[in-house]
Amino acid sequence: MSQNSAGPAPVPTEITVRQQSRVLELAFESGEKFELPFELLRVYSPSAEVRGHGPGQETLQTGKRMVELTALEPVGHYAVQPHFSDGHNTGIYSWEYLYWLGTNQPALWDNYLQRLDDAGHGRVAGRDLSMLVAAASGHGCGN
Repeated sequence: MSQNSAGPAPVPTEITVRQQSRVLELAFESGEKFELPFELLRVYSPSAEVRGHGPGQETLQTGKRMVELTALEPVGHYAVQPHFSDGHNTGIYSWEYLYWLGTNQPALWDNYLQRLDDAGHGRVAGRDLSMLVAAASGHGCGN
């Protein structure tokens, strides 16, 4: 992962949690604004649980389409620590990492969808394929 290394990390001037649309809105000093879906934040968590302890140790996160952000705690003056509805809360998202997620969001999203598809957990029209298969077989969870 190649993050911005030219100068100091951008600092957000505004952070807004949008529960209904499931996005974290960020505005930076540079004037750039990003809307990061909770799902993207969750599946690209910088935690060891998701990223592992080195290259090739990443764990594909599946079934996170409906994940919610239940809390967002500040970590010093450099990061936030989200708490997700699936219990995950160990990722610390630095301003630099959030900015990197925002600037690379289209490629990251495409990569995530491709990895889901390759693992047989693809999505159809924004829905988890595994949920559609379960519903079609009468074994859905009712969501």
